[in-house]
Formats: sequence, structure tokens, C-alpha cells
Amino acid sequence: DFSCRRLGGGLVQSGGSLRLSCVASGLTFDDYSMAWFRQAPGKEREFVAQLTWNGGTMYSADSGKGRFTISGDNAKKTVDLRMDSLTPEDTADYYCAAAKGWATPDAESYTYWGPGTLVTVSS
Repeated sequence: DFSCRRLGGGLVQSGGSLRLSCVASGLTFDDYSMAWFRQAPGKEREFVAQLTWNGGTMYSADSGKGRFTISGDNAKKTVDLRMDSLTPEDTADYYCAAAKGWATPDAESYTYWGPGTLVTVSS
């Protein structure tokens, strides 16, 4: 499982920034993918960003739109999500996840999930 922490506050004013961090625990493999997902009230969980062990990144075309940055420390198995220029549409429960080896940018590819953390962006 993942130990996740919220940095920057869960309630953010529109236009503000927030950084989310997760630390993986119990992962014994070196090759893995880590990602962030989010789920807004009444909506399905959607992919936000992905980071592979070799440094490759992928971002959702429907979320972030150049405003989000995923990064991590492969040795420490941490993954961060930097969110800038937040809007109320970004309000959702955010989840960190991990998968062994390569993974597609969808929830079905990830088997290790951290607890969700609520991000609320006010107008």
C-alpha cells in the first residue's frame, strides 16, 4: 500500500497551486510505474499522470492540460504531483497508484492504490 500525504493544503483558491506526495510501501520490485488518478463526485475515476521507472511521463489530455507535473524518486519509490493554476474543475479525490513494470494510463493497469485525498478548489 501507499502512504500518502497532502502538501499545500486541501482547500485551494482558484489559480493557486498544490503539491501531493505519496510514498510507496511494500513494493519489492525495481521496475514499476506510478501514477495519479482523480475522481470527482458522481464521476468515474480518471487518469491524471504517469511516471515510469525510467523517467518517462504521460499526462491525460482531459486533465491537467499542461498545468500538472509528475515527478518522483525511484530509489525511495515516491511520486509527487505538482498542480498549478488550479480551477474548480480540478476538485476531486486524488489517488496515487503503482503497477509492476509497464502500465497503460488507466485504472485497470494499476493494482497498488493509496488512499484518496480530497482537493477542493474554490472560486
